[in-house]
Amino acid sequence: MFTGIVQGIAEISSAKDSGGIRTFEIAFPDGFCDGLEIGASVSVDGVCLTVTTLIADNRASFDVMQQSLNVTTLGDFYAGARTNVERAAKDGAEIGGHPLSGHIDFRATIIDIKRMEDNFQMRIGVDPEWLKYIFPKGYIAINGASLTIAEVNKSEAWFEVWLIPETLRMTTFGEKQIGARLNIEIERETQVFVDTIRETLEENLGPLLPALEKLLQEQGVDIGGLALPKK
Repeated sequence: MFTGIVQGIAEISSAKDSGGIRTFEIAFPDGFCDGLEIGASVSVDGVCLTVTTLIADNRASFDVMQQSLNVTTLGDFYAGARTNVERAAKDGAEIGGHPLSGHIDFRATIIDIKRMEDNFQMRIGVDPEWLKYIFPKGYIAINGASLTIAEVNKSEAWFEVWLIPETLRMTTFGEKQIGARLNIEIERETQVFVDTIRETLEENLGPLLPALEKLLQEQGVDIGGLALPKK
């Protein structure tokens, strides 16, 4: 488990393919690897990876399967790329963000960036099927960072987050450009809540559910996403 509080920025030293596995050698900030062991978990841009080799005091390697490369942005990594990193949380650790599994649900794309003095806003486009789990003031994990959703536009399929200077300092978000792809992990309690409501409604209403959905949508409520802006 991870806390969603990024502990530093690491750099990909090399990426090599062999037998359907891509091995990343990663250079970490000083002190990050203290006590790190083979088999330990590290969040790399939100993806839970397992240490396979300890190379030096601040270097380790990780093997990644093709499926993970396909589902996450790891397939885009190259030597010199910079990533957000976090060590696995220890028992009793303070959860400054929200609990993360390191299992990415989908990739999303930055469609707009605004910089206003010390404020940094990202607008992120997502596949509409995931919007039912995304709510204003709710949690979401982006490249391993626990962030609060500021605004959601379900009709245009995007949401926004605002970042404070400290978050920009500790992460790679300030380096991102429009079009960059991001790893997204939705908040699990939200997913369970939404899915449970949906399944309960389907079980109890059956064929009446489409009619109810249509009526509620006219009132600005979406059962699938639980909130749809009025038009």
